[in-house]
Amino acid sequence: MKELDTLIIKAIKYKQSGLTEHEIADELNISKETASWLLSKGKEKKPIGDVKIGWRSIGVYPTRVSFISDALCDIIMEECENVDTVIGIAINGIPYACFIADKLGLEMAVFRPHHEKSGAFSSNYASVKGKNVVIVDDVTGTGETFKNAIKTTKAEKGKPILCLSILNKQARNKISDVPLRALIRARVI
Repeated sequence: MKELDTLIIKAIKYKQSGLTEHEIADELNISKETASWLLSKGKEKKPIGDVKIGWRSIGVYPTRVSFISDALCDIIMEECENVDTVIGIAINGIPYACFIADKLGLEMAVFRPHHEKSGAFSSNYASVKGKNVVIVDDVTGTGETFKNAIKTTKAEKGKPILCLSILNKQARNKISDVPLRALIRARVI
């Protein structure tokens, strides 16, 4: 129960600092429903089946992010023949996309999701127009972030050929007809 109390305190602190429920969910790697429940201090009905993911052991050191990125590179080489660009989903997908793009000699694009709209690509990085792209994030939860990245990529005339995450919380193997692969699958049973 102590860890749950810690999550409630973190969620409230993030809310007080101006983050939306969606941003709090992203920051804590939980669903939006679980974020709402934490902000209610556990008074509402608890959402069923969410798993909280902690990346601190990996994220603290770039060397560890690099090691995970090596495994993600291996999946890309196994699944894809012709990739031009790696898209990192802000915020947690960006470090992995950066290492992957560097290791495979590819361009890197950055997708900024938005909780009310599809999101947008940062103009400071590569364009996806006319390119085969792999979309990278840390966790696949509901799949909405990947769906929005796919939709925005197609609107920009890019071709999504693979969605890739470290952890997939879902049973699905595709999102919007784009193959989905992950290093790990987690299931609530």
